[in-house]
Amino acid sequence: MRLVRFRHGDRIATGAIQPGSDTIQVLAGTFFEDPLPTGETLELDDVLLLAPVLPSKLVCVGKNYAAHAAEFDSAVPEEPLLFLKPSTAVIGPGDPIRLLPISRRIDYEGELAVVIGRLARNVRAEDASRFILGFTCANDVTLRTLQKTDDQWARAKGFDGSCPLGPWIATDVDPTGVVVETRLNGEVVQHGNSEDMVFGVATLIEFITSFMTLLPGDVILTGTPEGVGKIVDGDVVEVEVEGVGTLRNPVVGP
Repeated sequence: MRLVRFRHGDRIATGAIQPGSDTIQVLAGTFFEDPLPTGETLELDDVLLLAPVLPSKLVCVGKNYAAHAAEFDSAVPEEPLLFLKPSTAVIGPGDPIRLLPISRRIDYEGELAVVIGRLARNVRAEDASRFILGFTCANDVTLRTLQKTDDQWARAKGFDGSCPLGPWIATDVDPTGVVVETRLNGEVVQHGNSEDMVFGVATLIEFITSFMTLLPGDVILTGTPEGVGKIVDGDVVEVEVEGVGTLRNPVVGP
């Protein structure tokens, strides 16, 4: 099913959409604490979708597609290359990506994102699926100029609005061979497949939880395929993950 977080009137709520339906079954509570249907239903067109989850942290993976590493003349790492985004980086579907004047170049990076469903520590790869709530689309928006000049990536990767997520969490996706596609103003600029990841989802969960506890709602960004590029004021970026959906965000200048 698809799990959504939405605004309806003055309230923010969560819900579930069954396959083949556009009707939201409103839930009581969160996705992580025994959510129960309230009996209320709403039409998808009558709500404003929000970022489907508000994570305590986002753990991101760099250079996880060999072709992407090559386009930056960089070697594939021997272990997953990780960096963090804060919770304040998250925006939802339809929210504007706001450009910052501190960087001459700002790039899109479409990605498959994993949403953790329960506390995860020292998880073995073969058990990783038990800790996954589902999958969503992500855009690892990057201040490319600052990524090249700063020793650390806190500014380049962690600025406000640097991680659009959505439009929902799909709970029944096999992440081992899904297409990840990014479109800029309707033109395909990235087209990759998760089977080409250097480190797969289960391996990433095992590696990350060997030294860091993941909490319910935390998100792993699994890396971007080749084809990253610049965004400017007036652009529209769409990230589509096969079996999940399409995340669409306009770009607004500083």
